[in-house]
Parts: sequence; structure tokens; C-alpha cells
Amino acid sequence: MQLKLIRKNLGRAFGTNSNTNIADRDATTPDGRRRLKQRGLSVKLALLLTALLVQVTHQYAASVQAFHHPASALSQNVVVDWNRNLLVIVRTAGAQPAFIHPTRSFAMMHAAIYDAVNAIDQTHEPYAAGVSRVPRSASREAAAAAAAHEVLVQLYPAFRATLDAELQQSLSQIPDGTPKTEGIKVGQAVGDLILALRSHDGSVPPPSLYAFGHAPGDYQSTPPNFPPQPQFTHWSQVTPFALEHANQFRPGPPPALESDIYSDAFNEVKTLGILNDTVVPTEHQLIGRFWNGAIQNYWNEITQTAVLADGLTTAQSARLFALVNFSLADGVIAFYDAKYIYNFWRPVTAIRSAGINNPDIVPDPTWLPLAITTTPDPSYPGAHAVISAAAAAVLNSVLQQDQFEEFTVTSEVLPGTTRSFRSFSDAADEATMSRIFAGVHFRFDLTTGERLGHNVADFVVDHFLTPVPVSLK
Repeated sequence: MQLKLIRKNLGRAFGTNSNTNIADRDATTPDGRRRLKQRGLSVKLALLLTALLVQVTHQYAASVQAFHHPASALSQNVVVDWNRNLLVIVRTAGAQPAFIHPTRSFAMMHAAIYDAVNAIDQTHEPYAAGVSRVPRSASREAAAAAAAHEVLVQLYPAFRATLDAELQQSLSQIPDGTPKTEGIKVGQAVGDLILALRSHDGSVPPPSLYAFGHAPGDYQSTPPNFPPQPQFTHWSQVTPFALEHANQFRPGPPPALESDIYSDAFNEVKTLGILNDTVVPTEHQLIGRFWNGAIQNYWNEITQTAVLADGLTTAQSARLFALVNFSLADGVIAFYDAKYIYNFWRPVTAIRSAGINNPDIVPDPTWLPLAITTTPDPSYPGAHAVISAAAAAVLNSVLQQDQFEEFTVTSEVLPGTTRSFRSFSDAADEATMSRIFAGVHFRFDLTTGERLGHNVADFVVDHFLTPVPVSLK
């Protein structure tokens, strides 16, 4: 649905013309989002907008039973519960469209949860939709659940039945009455607005064909599976959630193939990341395998652990999850910008061919990484490094602590396997180093990725969801 039509409906439903002077595409650009943020978007809690049909039409009958859990298993934190629901979806085979990165879904859902809860709480700046005339007595929990549900049923329509059941489960824990009703209304309205803001964000068109390079250093399809195309070649064109543009913190190029930095990194991953090697320490091999999953899922799990351990309120949880997932989503947009600007080859290609005049480099034509298959995109910078650095930076900044007695992380790919850490930074460092042990990244991919992740996170925390000055409350 176009934003012009949405504004027209808003004017009818909410009895206001406060938005009639907003340009048609205003809300889908960084400047537009700032203008909306500055002036606020008046919304009366009444009739809801017509449901928005988003691009996902994949049909599948996957493991929806994973949603169903007894009341005793609920976290007693509605934001955590809905984050878990989305984790179930993205971990279901076939649920996520191949050309849409799942961090977009997490950022959209948490933007809606945050704006809905904050419309009641009114302690921080809104993200995109400053909803007015919301009773302070409205239920924050009902608003959060309704907002999450409104977004997810449009992004994942095949899961509507189970999402409807999850909404009823969430609402059943809230006493009936006006606060609950008002909370549901604001959650649904804000969910629709967030969907509208992202309806033309550049994520829908499938990517165009990619032409692999052939010169030394060029990204090439990787053995042993040789994927015909890399992934997310269009993702740098997606509108960021917070950054001004995808290349705002674009790093410089990778090191020259003739440099000592390159040869040192080449030999490190060649030695430590090889498949079936008896010399590599078992601990390194375990680390390489442990983190070899969707890294954003690990950090959403870690955020859940932190929220529950600290006993955060619904409003505090909504803000933390939103800041984390804005940073992850924009970190992905930023690293895909750099990846497809530099198109740097993966270790398995480099080690098998060498192909350069560097006496410190010796090829191994049969070499394979511990991970066996390599993620189908260029090597520089490293995704795990960007996402881990960004998430840890947000968690440290918002919670104002990094040291803990201990927390555990469960592997997404090694069922039942956990590792324990005493700080977010330690977990981020290990997740980053795991890519060398897995044989899929050079060290300079990771150091550059860490810097990019920190830059993105610092920008998000400094400029978004900031406290409202006391004089304005």
C-alpha cells in the first residue's frame, strides 16, 4: 500500500490533517524518518488501517508445533516471547524468502514493539510513529504483543494460525478491560505504520545476475558445492533503519595480495581452518563449528538471556531489542555494501590457487575449510565480526556492564552444545575468531568487520530511541 493512501486513511480514521503535508515518499528515507521523528505522527486509537500485504507468499507446512508451549514455559516478558516466536519462524526451513535477509524482519518487529510501548511509556523518542493521545493506563504488554503480531502475520502469512494462537496466549495473561483494549489498538496501529514505512525499502526485487571474477583476488564460486550465484547482491540498496546510507561507514579496501598482512592472514587460516586436520587444537575446531550458524540468531538469544537476567521492564526490553536489531539490520546492509564493492575472494579459493607473486604463499589444490561449504558471498568484511561487534556494543552501552558471573550460549548447529562467557565482549571475540577456525575468513576480514560493527552500533545508540528531556515529558 502506498504511503499516500495510508495518510488518507489515517486522516479519515483519526480525524486529523496533521500528516497531509508530508511528501509521498517522506517516510521511506532517512531524512523523512527524521522529520517524522521531529514532528511526531498523530494517531487516534480507533479504526485500524487496511491490512498490508507484504511480499512473502511462500507456502510451506513446516514445524509450527514449535510455537506451542505450556504457560509454564513463558518467560513472563512479552518482548522476549515474541522474539522467540520470530526465531522459530526464521529457523523453519523454507519460511524465510531467500532474497530477504531475516535481520529486516527482526528490526521491523522490534521497531513496532518499541514504538507501541513507548507511545504509552513516553520516556524516549519514538522511532517512526509518535502516537498521540494514548492513555498512560493502556497495557504495554498488550501493545507489544499486538504490534509484533501485526507485523509478523504480514511478513509470514503462512504462519497466521500459529501467530494468532500466540497472540491469544500473550493476551490471556493480561486482565480484560479498557487498558488491554487500548493497548491492542495502539499495537495494531503502530504495526501497520511500520509495515508501511518499509513497504518500499528496496528489499523486494530479487537480485540481478552476478558475474564472477577470474583474476587473483576476485571473488569466485567456492568449492566443493560451487554455488551458481552469491547471495544478497542487492542488499546494499535496502533502506537502512538508522544509518543515513549503506556506505556511511564503508571501510577501505582489503590488503594487497603481495603484502605481509595478506600472507600472514593467508597462512593463518590455511593452518587453523583446514578440514580433518589432527594438528589443529580440538578446542579451535569446536569453536569453528559451534558458531557456524546464523549469527544474528545467536545474538538475539544472548539479548533474551540478558533481558531476563536483568529483569528488564517491558519498555526497557523493547528499547534494548530495537537498538540491537536496528544495529544488526544496518550492519548487514553496510557489510553487503562493502562486500560487493571489493568482491574479495574467499580463503578456499585463495589457498587452492594462490595465483600471485608472493614467496610466503604456497597453494594447496585440495584444501577445504573446516566448515566444508563457504557462505556464498565475498569474504571482506566478515559478517560474524560485524554482527557480533555491533550487538555486543549495544548491549554494553544500554546495560552499562560487560562483566557477568556467567552466561551460556547454545549452538544453533550443534544441538545441546553450550559455551559459557563472562562478558558480551568475550562472546563477540570468540564468535569472530570462529570464522578463522572454520576456514572461511581471513583475519583482516574480521578486524575490519569489528570496526564496522562498532561504528554502526555507536551511531544507532547515539541517534535513536534516546531519552526524552525531562522538560518535555
